[in-house]
Amino acid sequence: MGSPWSWAVLVLSVVLVGFSAPCVAHRQPNFIVILADDVGWGDLGANWAETKETPHLDELAAEGTRFVDFHSAASTCSPSRASLLTGRLGARNGVTHNFAVTSVGGLPLNETTLAEVLREAGYSTGAIGKWHLGHHGRHHPSFRGFDYFFGIPYSHDMGCTDTPGYNLPPCPPCPQHGTAARVARRECYTEVALPLFENVTIIQQPANLSSLAARYAQEAARFIRRASDSGRPFFLYLALAHMHVPLEVPSLPPSASGIYGAALSEMDALVGWIKQVADSQGKGSTLLWFTGDNGPWAQKCELAGRLGPFVGAWQRQRGGSSAKQTTWEGGHRVPALVYWPGHIPANRTSSALLSTLDIFPTLVALAGAALPLNRRFDGLDVSPVLFGCSDVGHKVLLHPNSGASGKYGEIEALRLAQYKAFYTTGGALACDGSTGPAEHHQPPLIFNLDRDTQEQEPLDVASREYQAVLPAISRAYAQALEDIMTDNITAADYSKDPAVSPCCSRQHVACRCQVPRVHPAMPD
Repeated sequence: MGSPWSWAVLVLSVVLVGFSAPCVAHRQPNFIVILADDVGWGDLGANWAETKETPHLDELAAEGTRFVDFHSAASTCSPSRASLLTGRLGARNGVTHNFAVTSVGGLPLNETTLAEVLREAGYSTGAIGKWHLGHHGRHHPSFRGFDYFFGIPYSHDMGCTDTPGYNLPPCPPCPQHGTAARVARRECYTEVALPLFENVTIIQQPANLSSLAARYAQEAARFIRRASDSGRPFFLYLALAHMHVPLEVPSLPPSASGIYGAALSEMDALVGWIKQVADSQGKGSTLLWFTGDNGPWAQKCELAGRLGPFVGAWQRQRGGSSAKQTTWEGGHRVPALVYWPGHIPANRTSSALLSTLDIFPTLVALAGAALPLNRRFDGLDVSPVLFGCSDVGHKVLLHPNSGASGKYGEIEALRLAQYKAFYTTGGALACDGSTGPAEHHQPPLIFNLDRDTQEQEPLDVASREYQAVLPAISRAYAQALEDIMTDNITAADYSKDPAVSPCCSRQHVACRCQVPRVHPAMPD
């Protein structure tokens, strides 16, 4: 006979089935995945009452399902994005840390992307925004399954611009002439301006950050309408520049929460408008999934996002940040909303343990397609959870090292139910300039997140609770590592060559060039 908890889950599932749409989709839906950059769990008003700048996202939560225990697959840009688009951790797909302006390689070519699978299933596919999975040769998104690409090849702080925006420390604009004085700062890029691509062509270098959000909105709407007119289902991957520095808020007045709050309001309005455009093409035909690539970049101080309760107090007491680049909750627990009228229950909050890894297998299943063969996946098809027919996600979720401590990509932290185990800890660079040195733990530190969301006090190793859960954690950890070691894994090429830097005119300083186009205003 099952435990009281299992009976409770069964009863809850029956109740949810009674009030929700059927748990099987009968036709291919459209998909929009919106990925915010460096967004905090507490940057969503529906998650954190102190946040007031997200009325459109809060409306999305009220009309869809909000996931409060949702995690990025890594705590930094390239590995997180690679895992979202492959359903596999960096330990399998080879992308363990960020690619550079001069990177020769990218996401390994023998890894299959979500766009490739959906295009084969009849979808129109578009990528708008930040790529950061390789830009040289066939690593460019135009060769990774996307019919259309409009965006930048990496983070928008990885090239100078004429509109530098707000950053800490501030970076100078691109030099105008070869003889112009250049301010040398380790955190700033001055040699190659930030390029803006349309498909494989650089259409502006340096990109204009003041109009970038509006151009993303315009191109996203154009793609949605064009794909809808074609009669084919579509997949749009919209990877925003928000909330990564530099922040650019040209059209909004300063809010009570300063520059960051104004930028958050702009992102919120952009997401709200994309939802409106999608609904105008047939409400209920499009699944919209909003989430983030990792937690806030704490070293940017007041230009960084809000962690909510996930402050990593144990690490903070020892120095360093517990957000982006770390395996503390603030590094990888991110907002997540899924909206699909008539299919996904409205105004529902789920505590299922889910990940950006699940986007790949879930959308593939909803499209009626098949997963690629000869490899294993870390993501799950969580469509029953989306439909409200279940609230069961991962039994075990792995958190790879992402720069703060340990070797890039190695698995030294994991979740098992409400328990979080650390075999290595460390803090990233914090606003106060401190870092937390790497510490190795054997036996591991274990936190009970149900009681300790702040990760403040690990369980006493002599306690009955610790001794009861340690064997299960040890088994899960060993099995996970064995599964990865025996899989079809690949390695990314992280070699560098200045000659592969995106440059539309090497005859001009900072590679300046521009194809004149109308600069749109942000839609109301």
